[in-house]
Amino acid sequence: MDKKKYWHNVLGVTSKELKNAADEAVRQYGDMMDLPHHEPDPVNHPRMSLEARAAQFSPFAALTGYEDAIKESARYTDEKSELSDTRKAEIDAVLQNLIAREKESPTVQLTFFKEDYVKHGGSYCSFKGNFRKADLIRNVLIFIGGKEIPIDDIYNIILV
Repeated sequence: MDKKKYWHNVLGVTSKELKNAADEAVRQYGDMMDLPHHEPDPVNHPRMSLEARAAQFSPFAALTGYEDAIKESARYTDEKSELSDTRKAEIDAVLQNLIAREKESPTVQLTFFKEDYVKHGGSYCSFKGNFRKADLIRNVLIFIGGKEIPIDDIYNIILV
């Protein structure tokens, strides 16, 4: 048996069966085999670029959310500093002055600790705005525009 002649026997198909299958394909589809390939109207349906075709498959991610988790774990947070009694007294003196001048809506610049609700810790933020009132029941300073800052989170405060 000539191996070159019967290479297709690996699949269990004889050359006669292969020839019959080819003849059957020509019989069924012979009228379409020589037709030109359909090209869409280039004005109304322009061909998609290879980059755009490849981009259709780019949203697939086997590990959904993995990149976000890596970014989140790399994000730095600070610990809230414990203020000394002297520093607390200084902030309290400025707050008393601020509350006394409430009707003037003085401009205040402050630094406060903002807790991070995703990770442990948080960050120190700066804010400058016009003071409206102090809500001593909720222990927050309220500014014109609605911004509220907890008094216990104030790290530094200056009347401008």
